Amino acid sequence: MNEINTDVLVIGAGLTGLTLAYKLHRAGIAVVLVDKDQHTGGVIRTISENGFTFEAGPNTGTLSNPELVELFESLGEKCIPVTGRKEAHRRLILKGGRWRALPSGPVSAVTTPLFTLGDKFRILGEPFRAPGTNPDESVADLVLRRMGRSFLDYAIDPFISGIYAGDPRKLITRYALPKLWKLEQDHGSFIGGSFAKAREHRSERERKATKEVFSVQGGLQRLTDALASELNPERLFTGCTPAVVRPDQKGFMTVLSCTAGIKRGIRSEYVVITAGAHKVPEILPFISPDLLAPLTALVYAKVVQVVVGYKEWTGQAINAFGGLVPSKEDKDVLGILFPSSIFDGRAPEGGALLSVFMGGMRNPTLTEMSDQELGPIALSMVKKTLNPVKSEPDLLHIFRYPHAIPQYEISTGDRLKRISEIEAQYPGLILAGNMRDGIGMADRVKQAVRISEELKVKIRH
Repeated sequence: MNEINTDVLVIGAGLTGLTLAYKLHRAGIAVVLVDKDQHTGGVIRTISENGFTFEAGPNTGTLSNPELVELFESLGEKCIPVTGRKEAHRRLILKGGRWRALPSGPVSAVTTPLFTLGDKFRILGEPFRAPGTNPDESVADLVLRRMGRSFLDYAIDPFISGIYAGDPRKLITRYALPKLWKLEQDHGSFIGGSFAKAREHRSERERKATKEVFSVQGGLQRLTDALASELNPERLFTGCTPAVVRPDQKGFMTVLSCTAGIKRGIRSEYVVITAGAHKVPEILPFISPDLLAPLTALVYAKVVQVVVGYKEWTGQAINAFGGLVPSKEDKDVLGILFPSSIFDGRAPEGGALLSVFMGGMRNPTLTEMSDQELGPIALSMVKKTLNPVKSEPDLLHIFRYPHAIPQYEISTGDRLKRISEIEAQYPGLILAGNMRDGIGMADRVKQAVRISEELKVKIRH
């Protein structure tokens, strides 16, 4: 068995693991990165075909923290971010079979058919309501208390479907939407807190977080490919059997089999696991199932993405980010994203690229249907709500994600507590990835940067 000594072993070469390995490598710290897949990037994958450029994983991100912007700055010409067109600010909600624009200001909030008259008045009174006292209040309960039923049904419920593919009745606000929760806790109100935050002084670094929708020239895979290209190729191992970690006298010994059945032993002082929570038991067999139970209890939404492309778009104008479908509308589809309206170069001139999402916590059994069943469901939704004259698309691909999005439900508190206990019991072991600290790309980068800074201090001292 070939043995390698390193300061840090990172397991999982998705965005979190790649960013962490990149940051450590740039700081001169010995790091090895391993992944079971043949490719790096995790679920991030970009495909170009027949004049279309589309994502087989996440389609967009948000520039919501300076760490992400600084990562792009450090990569330079290898990875150039692009922000969404003006149309990307417009979001649609399906009501009664028609797409309606989500209000973007006071006038549209008053005139929109999405909310009842009573809830419009209720929203005006939101700044004067007392903050909640239940730290584990669900998103649905919080919104009902402050904004009203129609706001929950036609704003927050579809928003949660778009972000988490989840159920607002089960997601806990302080974990799933921590910024929203802090607005109420710190300022007593969403509306009042938003105004207060807008008036706060922001440093030059903080202003880098523009909150704009972003992708990358050529697709999001350019980001993960750029990170991988900066690493030492002799210390990046893909296509490996799941790594098995065991503690020893000087830290940890990790054994894995890679290409051509070559076994490798990696001795490290630190091990950082960025794989999904469901993978942790096989990676850490020395930890009892009972101790890991709060991690393995983490629920993941199952999602299907159907990518549909038209070389010539003959339907209604799709000058928006996309459209979300509320649970109340009782449809099989969670929403339709319009990538060709958000970014240039995603479809031939005059054409359209759409991504139809299904499944989630609302309809998990849909993900078990065959491609032959799912395709017509997606196309039926496109035809009924966007009215293309041409019946058949020029491009159709189906992607399945059995562990798409972790759900930060009531069990989250127990999971975070148990993670802290395990890390304290086994110094040098770090449990990261989307089981904690947020699910967005910006969250993943921020977590990786934080861990890299902590490790640099520990290793250098």
